[in-house]
Amino acid sequence: MTRALTRKGEATRARIVAGAAAEIRERGVDDVRLEDVMAHTGTSKGQLFHYFPDGKEGLLLAVAQHEADQVLIDQEPMLSNLTSWPAWLAWRDRLIERYLAQGVKCPLNGLLGQTGRRAPGAQAVVTGLMWRWQKAITEGIRHMQSTGDIAAEVDADRAAAALLAGIQGGVLLLLSTGKIDHLEAALDLTIDSLRGPWAGAERGRRVILSAELPESGANVAGDDDISG
Repeated sequence: MTRALTRKGEATRARIVAGAAAEIRERGVDDVRLEDVMAHTGTSKGQLFHYFPDGKEGLLLAVAQHEADQVLIDQEPMLSNLTSWPAWLAWRDRLIERYLAQGVKCPLNGLLGQTGRRAPGAQAVVTGLMWRWQKAITEGIRHMQSTGDIAAEVDADRAAAALLAGIQGGVLLLLSTGKIDHLEAALDLTIDSLRGPWAGAERGRRVILSAELPESGANVAGDDDISG
């Protein structure tokens, strides 16, 4: 049974997780030791194992949840405000900017590989992220249906699922090739399909961010990789 933490305890645990995330982003998950995290956060071994009795495995899972949360935080406030076509395009641009900045190094993907992608804890992190992401997109589609901007006959859940699948595929191709254009295409074509006959008016204004990232850091994503 999970032990309830005091407010101070929650803050200490969050500080350890954030410090571990920073170390992993800088050095890579394979090179970070518990001693590095303790030094970064100013915590003792006893404190670390108090909050993470399973040691590094439990800490990595907590950092994976932290990174999953960050995927959605980075899309705000656009993701929670898909209430007009300019808002949808602003969200689209925010996603492109985020993944261009991230490049070919995906912290969440590396962490899930270390914690065991098919382990229950790792699956819960991925399932939770995808559920929250799809729910936000679905709510945006339904809002646009309520204003008549998206056809009422569109299945909002399936359309959101297709859009999220396109995002995931585009990000995996970015990790493999260093190119952002697959993600741009997935977003643009799916949003255009939702807009129907109104799609052409705004298409010309979009800035195509087709910069190719350096190949030196590229990693080949596996078939079952999850991208964040």
